[in-house]
Amino acid sequence: MNALEAIRAEIPEAAKDLRANLITVLDAGTLAPSERWGVAIAVALAARSRRLAEALVASRPEEVTAKTVEDAVAAAAMMGMTNVFYRFRHLAGNPSYEQRPALLRMQRLAQPATTSAAFELFSLAVSAVNACETCVRSHEATLLDLGTSEDQIHDAVRIASVIHGAAIALDSTALIREDSSARTGESPHVSQPESPQ
Repeated sequence: MNALEAIRAEIPEAAKDLRANLITVLDAGTLAPSERWGVAIAVALAARSRRLAEALVASRPEEVTAKTVEDAVAAAAMMGMTNVFYRFRHLAGNPSYEQRPALLRMQRLAQPATTSAAFELFSLAVSAVNACETCVRSHEATLLDLGTSEDQIHDAVRIASVIHGAAIALDSTALIREDSSARTGESPHVSQPESPQ
């Protein structure tokens, strides 16, 4: 069993659809494997699910190189910064903020380890999860200019939605275990001996 299969097995029954969706979105679609897995890794990191991100990295196909992982990490981190900044500008609705320079270094956008289109896909997916309308629109426009199809953009966001849901489901596993244990009087971390018959 690889690391991703082990993680899938931990997804609680309440979220069992995510078990199937997790494999489906990574196995096929309009995106190249490196783009699918890069989106998944970036979103797992953005969702702060280190275990899921590590499982994805460990289970990735051979054609998903270290450069893809590097760009996924960079996109998750950079969007962690820019999504907050630009979402604030949008939500505040104060034109004064729009006139002020961002003064945020964003060189990686122009110098990705893989391709501009791949880095933009990773950034779009994270921006969708982080609900930054300004960033989503900007990355979508750039991707369309680079020749990325709407189907490919749609697939990137579909992957992002599944990875984000899986991250939430994995975090909830401990809660379900603890609640179940509390109701039965068992410790959630220590197995109880079987009763003699």
